[in-house]
Amino acid sequence: MSFFKRIFSSEKKETLDKGLEKSKSSFLSKLTKAVAGKSKVDDEVLDNLEEVLVSSDVGVDTTLKIIDRIEARVSKDKYLGTDELNKILREEIAGLLSETNSGEETEYTIPADKKPYVLMVVGVNGVGKTTTIGKLAYQFNKQGLKVVLGAADTFRAAAIDQLQVWADRVDVPLVKQNMGSDPASVAFDTLKSGVAQDADVIIIDTAGRLHNKVNLMKELTKVKKVMQKVIGDAPHDVLLVLDGSTGQNAFEQAKQFTAATEVTTLAVTKLDGTAKGGVVIGISDQFQIPVKYIGVGEGIEDLQVFNKYEFVDSFFKK
Repeated sequence: MSFFKRIFSSEKKETLDKGLEKSKSSFLSKLTKAVAGKSKVDDEVLDNLEEVLVSSDVGVDTTLKIIDRIEARVSKDKYLGTDELNKILREEIAGLLSETNSGEETEYTIPADKKPYVLMVVGVNGVGKTTTIGKLAYQFNKQGLKVVLGAADTFRAAAIDQLQVWADRVDVPLVKQNMGSDPASVAFDTLKSGVAQDADVIIIDTAGRLHNKVNLMKELTKVKKVMQKVIGDAPHDVLLVLDGSTGQNAFEQAKQFTAATEVTTLAVTKLDGTAKGGVVIGISDQFQIPVKYIGVGEGIEDLQVFNKYEFVDSFFKK
């Protein structure tokens, strides 16, 4: 399978390799132990591999799919050496991810037929939501697109302040009201302002509370309805930001948010500080929602467009 042709620039790939270093090292050391003393892939190796994948936060259901694919390879090829296991894993995981329509992009893009393109961002507090919005604004602004931000997470004053810091840093306008204001009102004002300024991209931050899913659902539904009074088909995407360093907890958050609102795309952050990078593979497969962005470092350029081939290549790089 010719999945792994170089797509990213060497600089971008280097950032990805570095960001996934902890995940890769942890995975490869577990894999080495799993095949120790074995020359061919047999039932024991597959059992060990299953354990390695689950403990690397790939998730049980996705792990079983990967094991099934490798078992099919073993029965077809009759003999597979353990020295080939890394290569086979790369191919089968890339193949599995190819079944979802995600991870094909290499650059930041927005739909050509949506102006302004409205992105609503959801996620619990602390996952890197505001930072992700700031870095997205930076990337779109860098392309010469006019970006307007909306601070509709009015539950915390800190959220509004943080977004203001990012707006100032990347030199884009921010529409905000006081803490405790109606989030839908902020979203309405932001879209009105964006249309008046002939914006290309409008990004709306929303509250990150999950303690009461019913209230969250009502609030997000109201925000959407009010947006549609200004732009009929807004929002064009709902981006859920997940903290990759929380591993299985990220799966749980994805479940909760996909139940509360229609999530169309995902960003998985903080992958550089953890050995739980396998969570991207599991989330991408299980929720059948495209992973669009991954955070692999603190720097402003370290939010990357997720490309499954480059990701898998970095994850299994020896």
